[in-house]
Amino acid sequence: MTTPPEDRAPTEPRLAAAADTFSMLASPARLHLVRLMSTGRYDVGELAERVGLSLPTTSQHLRKPRLTGIVSATREGRHSYYTVEDPHVVQLVEQIFEHIAPDGSLAPDPPRKDHP
Repeated sequence: MTTPPEDRAPTEPRLAAAADTFSMLASPARLHLVRLMSTGRYDVGELAERVGLSLPTTSQHLRKPRLTGIVSATREGRHSYYTVEDPHVVQLVEQIFEHIAPDGSLAPDPPRKDHP
């Protein structure tokens, strides 16, 4: 096993920040919202409808990822549009859904390129 380069070592602050990020994604509702917002921008009404939650509940679920910077909001007139612009978060969410089959089981890993 190789040791990560010093600039990528799992320091206490990095571990805490990583755990906080996973914590934000640990709720099925927030994960669904983040997944949607990683594909485009939505106002709270669209998000609530797509996820099947009330407006107040959707707003509550948006609060935490917004405070941590996972989600950003842009105000246009009377509407705020929410999105996930961090490519690392987008990639993380995409990867987890590639790993989970539609029935909720773990999807089989694709064949490794270094093995025939």
